[in-house]
Amino acid sequence: MQKYSKLMADSIIAKNINLTDHWGYEYGLTLDGIAKVYEWTKDQKYLDFIIKTMDTFINEDGTINGYKLNEYNIDHLNNGKILITLFKETGKEKYRKALSNLRKQIDTHPRTKENVFWHKNIYPHQIWLDGLYMGATFYAKYVKEFGDEKEFDDIAHQFIVTEKNLKDEKTGLLYHAYDESKAELWANNETGLSPHFWGRSMGWYVMALADTIEVLPENHKDRATLIEILNNCIQALLKVQDPESKVWYQVLDEADRKGNYLEASGSSMIVYALLKGVKNGYLPGELKNTAKEAYEGLVNEFVLETKDGLVNLNKICYVAGLGGKDKRDGSFAYYISEPIVSNEPKGLGPFLLASYEYEIL
Repeated sequence: MQKYSKLMADSIIAKNINLTDHWGYEYGLTLDGIAKVYEWTKDQKYLDFIIKTMDTFINEDGTINGYKLNEYNIDHLNNGKILITLFKETGKEKYRKALSNLRKQIDTHPRTKENVFWHKNIYPHQIWLDGLYMGATFYAKYVKEFGDEKEFDDIAHQFIVTEKNLKDEKTGLLYHAYDESKAELWANNETGLSPHFWGRSMGWYVMALADTIEVLPENHKDRATLIEILNNCIQALLKVQDPESKVWYQVLDEADRKGNYLEASGSSMIVYALLKGVKNGYLPGELKNTAKEAYEGLVNEFVLETKDGLVNLNKICYVAGLGGKDKRDGSFAYYISEPIVSNEPKGLGPFLLASYEYEIL
């Protein structure tokens, strides 16, 4: 099989896919994938593309266009990961200053009673699985490079409490979100949980686990717990994997329900966590073939080559959230009603990362 990581990175650059219209987590996610292609090719064009993209946001004094700390939006921390890469590659102080500005948000970001970050200030008392990838993984990578190892305790705590509150005991899957106040229209009156298992939300969570375990010290007291949580999540996800295509549905456990569809971004995230987990020894070695088959399923189901030799990634859920001004209710009808698009960064980034893991495995 050809190296789709490089082909997809080349396609993103050639198509000039917009990664600069706002300070968006999905743009940093895509650049993280392109950074992996740079890592193994050492072709300067990839690094130049990342620098050019991020420099539309990062000023010489480290201020970030479009970022406001007092919005307390956990999504806005994710791009810190690519800034760590740029600081290490270039040594430019503006990236280090920007990182410090993002890190300050963690000190005052509101938290639940159990000390887990709220998803956003406008979503009070809520934990969303997405937020673990946005906040906790950036926090972990920042601590690894610049921080105090004692902070890993706080990071591991985020994952452990999230799993405790969002896990369904029957299936082992995690619900998209939890509202400790039980006030949101989507929240179950008794449990505070949203009603469904959304593919991409579990994808965010298992990617976050794989990336955080990687930087957690070998002797950390919670390392084994996080590895166990990752294994439990993967086992639950494998039970709802589509047996034919080897990928996953938009609403994970309702394959036969009219309107449900195989979805590229969540599937790519799960495949990335599977491949990385096997490679790094967090998941059992016997899952290697399962992981490889799942990656080949991604390519077969979602990737189409164009006549000009580039590639498209299809069947990406454009967006899905809960509550807010649109009063998104988290119903099955809601998740399947959101637009299905091609070449959207929330799918491109995970596909690049999964491709890189497949190629090195």
